[in-house]
Amino acid sequence: MPDRSPQNAPRSRIVLALATVYVIWGSTYLAIRFAIETLPPLLMIGSRFLIAGLILYAVVRARGVPAPTRTNWLSASLIGVMLLSCGTGVVVWAEERVASGIAALLVSVVPLWMVLIDWLRPRGRKPNAWVTSGVVAGLAGLWILADPLSGGGTRSLFVEAMLMLAALSWAAGSVYSKYAPLPESKFLTTAVEMLAGGAALLLVGLLTGELGQLHPGAVSTRSTLALLYLIVFGSLVAFSAYVWLLHAVSPALVSTYAFVNPIVAVFLGWAFASEPVTIRTAIAAAIIIGGVALITIGGKDEASSRSPASGSRSR
Repeated sequence: MPDRSPQNAPRSRIVLALATVYVIWGSTYLAIRFAIETLPPLLMIGSRFLIAGLILYAVVRARGVPAPTRTNWLSASLIGVMLLSCGTGVVVWAEERVASGIAALLVSVVPLWMVLIDWLRPRGRKPNAWVTSGVVAGLAGLWILADPLSGGGTRSLFVEAMLMLAALSWAAGSVYSKYAPLPESKFLTTAVEMLAGGAALLLVGLLTGELGQLHPGAVSTRSTLALLYLIVFGSLVAFSAYVWLLHAVSPALVSTYAFVNPIVAVFLGWAFASEPVTIRTAIAAAIIIGGVALITIGGKDEASSRSPASGSRSR
């Protein structure tokens, strides 16, 4: 996709970007699990984003894109910390302490937070009935998929509260990025966000003593390959697509990744790890897909209502 994101991006490009985020980020659940088998979690995830950010920054600058201004650096760094450090970093930390179903359920509130924040901000956008119904359906489907009442794992109110805050931080950073003073190049924006988020995660990992847990000779090939996959596909490809989408479509439509990723993860487990897919899983998948369809329809209606012909204000 091109570096710049026009207001009226071609539908095929939007579909490709959404599919990239849906599939690749759905697969990173398995990759993260493999990576932290022999790598400290915060150092692993921090290295992932820092390396990807350095690569992308070097490539974009080599193509002649101007360096970010001081304002650009501050805004993109704040977003990077909100999304990657307080968002992804907390989720990786929490998955060692609570059942994966509970973690998936709590993180799935990202779309709801995004819709609410975009509504409550100054001159915010009130969600229409389609979007509201889609968010409710998606959350209901994820509730069924995660089955939080099954009793698996030990409940930890502190860790679950941290996951809720992680979801709120990711949602707030995503909405803010749509209006923040960022570089014109969306790839340069992505690079700065990953540099800031990765550096913050590495710093926290060092301060919490994870360096003493790192034993290079004990790092497995599977963990190394998983980390490389996370750098190239999870960060360089999928996160770049996500940042581009934030400037091309509504926050509600972008947030549907949180509904679809768990489905992708479940079916990848079925295909590659012989994990069973139950009737409950199939029902939840159908409800979630229906929710995504409702949000998509609602996003089109909102775009129409904001068009110049409808007399809506420009941002």
